[in-house]
Amino acid sequence: MTDTANIDRLEKDVSAVKGDISALARQITEMMNSLAGTARKEARRGYKQARATAEGAIGDLSERGGAMMDAAQEAAAGIEETVEDAIVQRPIAAMGLAIGLGFLIGVTWRR
Repeated sequence: MTDTANIDRLEKDVSAVKGDISALARQITEMMNSLAGTARKEARRGYKQARATAEGAIGDLSERGGAMMDAAQEAAAGIEETVEDAIVQRPIAAMGLAIGLGFLIGVTWRR
């Protein structure tokens, strides 16, 4: 073969390789765009799930807090009734207890 024929053949081969590289670059770009879209969808789905879980947990905590508050109010009301009954039934003993507690608090407070 002549040098011109070799050069023509080499130019054709280089052109074919350029075309293959260009096609490969397009395929890689399409694949990366597809993966990015899938990742975005998965991230959104994960965010929505995390948000729903957090909202559910907050709702549960709110319900528990409300139930605890109700229980505390009921207990306080029960204690109040018990103290009232004790004062009505034994007023002198209740006064003595109040004076004694006041004295103990006063002694403790001075230290």
